[in-house]
Amino acid sequence: MISLKRPIALMFLLVVAAISKTNAQDFNPKPFPDRVILTWTGNPEVSQTVTWRTDTTIATSKAQIKAEDSSPALEESITTYDAGSRVLSGGNNYATAKYHQVTFTNLKPGTVYAYRVGAGDYWSEWFQFTTASNTNKPFSFIYLGDAQNDIRSKWSRVIRKAFAHQPDARFIIHTGDLINRSNNDKEWGEWHYGGGFINGMIPSLPSPGNHEYVRDDKRKLILDPHWGVQYTLPGNGPKGLEESVYYVDYQNVRIISLDSQMIILDEASAKIQYEWLEKVLKENKKLWTVITFHHPIFSTAKSRDNKEFREQFKPLFDKYHIDLVLQGHDHTYSRGQNLPRGLSGREASGPVYLVSVAGPKMYKVDSARWMNVSLENTQLFQTIRVDGQNLKFEAYKTSGELFDAFSLKKTSRDRAAEFKDLNPAARK
Repeated sequence: MISLKRPIALMFLLVVAAISKTNAQDFNPKPFPDRVILTWTGNPEVSQTVTWRTDTTIATSKAQIKAEDSSPALEESITTYDAGSRVLSGGNNYATAKYHQVTFTNLKPGTVYAYRVGAGDYWSEWFQFTTASNTNKPFSFIYLGDAQNDIRSKWSRVIRKAFAHQPDARFIIHTGDLINRSNNDKEWGEWHYGGGFINGMIPSLPSPGNHEYVRDDKRKLILDPHWGVQYTLPGNGPKGLEESVYYVDYQNVRIISLDSQMIILDEASAKIQYEWLEKVLKENKKLWTVITFHHPIFSTAKSRDNKEFREQFKPLFDKYHIDLVLQGHDHTYSRGQNLPRGLSGREASGPVYLVSVAGPKMYKVDSARWMNVSLENTQLFQTIRVDGQNLKFEAYKTSGELFDAFSLKKTSRDRAAEFKDLNPAARK
């Protein structure tokens, strides 16, 4: 009689081994497009840039687009673009991949488009996006602080709740530390997984944080190589910083991204960014101006103080009547109204400073020197709505509960906006 105990036991061990190998999610590239993400390199009214990833078996890739007509015959009357491609060599850390990018051009303002990306038998699903209006129609956007840790597990629900709350948002600002360890493809895989189809429908405007940087053998600061291949950005920043410093004009708002890691740790870079920023602000014709970067001008912790950064750049913010400064890094929520001497009040020319956190890593607020509103140990998302001369800012807990709000009214870019506190606690 043949015993079945040993073969069954062996099969059980093989199954257990197979399961243990699949505990970690597979983020390796494949022939099918993944990590599809919208950004801008040109005018959002008439163009849209898309970037995606495949494995290296895909020699050439394409993108197809058409104005959405609600017909299932999506393959008819389409325009096809050949993609440019860049290789990201993984070495021992992760598999080598190809990143492809296309900029759709000659689009119509205020129009819904359907598009897909791929090659041969390997295509993505059809996505949608909407171009900016060529008039100052009301629109909204989302602001997210650091993701950084437990991205797939705990950050994903924040960006998804933000989308559920504001599905017609026109872009999402990420204020740095999107991951925890520079050049870690698994963490980037978690970030793209968390955003999922949202990234393919709503353009991203990311600023790098300190965790997107590492020092090489010569102690030189190096930006994560994923950054430049997965975020196809305007390239209008200062020479040498085109991948991390840029601006985008969306209708009547200019959004400016700075690289605060390089400002704080590299004196030459700080000077270059200052001179570039002054020129961009001087030439700005938009009514509203939003600046985003990672390290707060005013910190929430006594142990942190970006004094040199603040002393150098804050006068520019005041001179050119910046409206919002969106920041991360301190893993709390804080809102303050430009208090240079630690006194209550607001300079007429100064912006509203915000710090927020979307991921689960939390710090303590141990200084109330500048904050009018603050919150600890809470994951949040923020929405900003622009309607002509009016702007409304709202901060929500991940549960969907409104935590903080204020409005700005602005009649001229040469004057500061009028501030009104709409915080729910202040109205009780």
